[in-house]
Amino acid sequence: MKPNGQQHKSGTAKPSKPKSPRTNGNDGKLGSKPPSARELALAILTRVDTEKAYSNLLLNQTLQKYRPEKTEAALVTELVYGTIQRKNTIDFFLDRFIAKGSAKLEAWVRILLRLSLYQLLYLDRIPEHAAVNEAVNIAKRKGHSGISGMVNGVLRNAIRRKAELHVPDSLDPVSRIALKESHPQWLVADWVRRFGAETAERMCRANNEPPRASVRVNALKLAPEALLARLTEAGYDARPSGLSPRGIVVESGGNMALTPWYAGGELSIQDESSMLVAEMVDPQPGMNVLDCCAAPGGKAAHMAELMNDTGRVLACDLHEHKRELIEAQSKRLGLRTVETMTIDARKLPEALGGKRFDRILLDAPCSGLGVIRRKPDIKWAKQPEDVTEIAKLQAELLAGIAALLAPGGVLVYSTCTISEEENERVIRRFLLDNPDFSLEQPPKRLLERLPEGTVAADGTVTVLPHLFGSDGFFIARLRKRTE
Repeated sequence: MKPNGQQHKSGTAKPSKPKSPRTNGNDGKLGSKPPSARELALAILTRVDTEKAYSNLLLNQTLQKYRPEKTEAALVTELVYGTIQRKNTIDFFLDRFIAKGSAKLEAWVRILLRLSLYQLLYLDRIPEHAAVNEAVNIAKRKGHSGISGMVNGVLRNAIRRKAELHVPDSLDPVSRIALKESHPQWLVADWVRRFGAETAERMCRANNEPPRASVRVNALKLAPEALLARLTEAGYDARPSGLSPRGIVVESGGNMALTPWYAGGELSIQDESSMLVAEMVDPQPGMNVLDCCAAPGGKAAHMAELMNDTGRVLACDLHEHKRELIEAQSKRLGLRTVETMTIDARKLPEALGGKRFDRILLDAPCSGLGVIRRKPDIKWAKQPEDVTEIAKLQAELLAGIAALLAPGGVLVYSTCTISEEENERVIRRFLLDNPDFSLEQPPKRLLERLPEGTVAADGTVTVLPHLFGSDGFFIARLRKRTE
């Protein structure tokens, strides 16, 4: 599921590692005075736009460095993610008020206008005058009177003509959806082709909604019902997951990573769709299981929990610091059967020699197009050629690890993308090259719970982002013929 080029290993070039917002200058950087929420957001968004820094990493780093008040931190987060989510819609409207077009402006000026118009169009709780005045003041501090005057004029013109700011219904479906729901045209075109315009629009709309929190209960320590009762008693708005029997959806109440239940290993933070992967593997107690691309370790831990912490789960990752994350996760959950290894998954057959596994999980590096609501910059950073490149890596990984599966064993391939090129086509190619493998239906317990429309005739599972408020996912279960 790892989104390629985000937090996990990459098949394409990685953007620059985020650094702290720096001081002085006219490119979105901060001065010596404690910055406001909008100044922090401007600095982050400018670096995301000009340096291709990761918004989630840079946002976390910035909040840790400046430690704004809770309400200010929430506003920074809203401005960063919201402005990125609605970028091309906002630019479409901005260009009505800028004679030479917003693309010709200095980056920090364009982004200041962008985040200000986001407030005017999408944040009802922020007074219009506050958004405009703050933008003008920032422009004065960072630029000159000509820039601040232009910013003031553009934003006040946008307020006067707000009723005119809508996407024309006369556009073709792909262009209309791409502008209205702020997604790249190539991606919308692909989804319209595969799912139809109505479903594609729902998918895009869902990607612009805030991600909700869900947790997986460590059933080795307590029953899901018991944790749900404790959460409810503590004032959390929580309910059982509709997808996973060990899942709980937490609608509100706070950061679950800061709770005693997290510290005590009674829960893990995991998306509901992601919980289906270990259930698709269906490891049994005492089995020998391989997780090829395991960081940060959630699925490896889930499999160990399903095995009652017996047998062995070998969890591998390319990077040493991510292997350490897997170890820390297992230790927190009190799991003894998870072993770790730092290795490129393509080298596993050579490194493991003649060893064979009862179950193998390849949660492959991918484009991450199923987790856009969590990482909105993915939709602007990825291009069709990136998808093609990562699909080549996925096919290489899948072909290599197949040799490590014992006869009669199960190999599960999963991604957090809904790209046909990375999912169905990778599986079809693999089956053509490996006639001793075949697709099979999900395990009976899982199949009985999966909602209608998620399981294809060949047994592959696809969860689209608008269906359940969870991430977009693809999961395929492959069985190796008994010799």
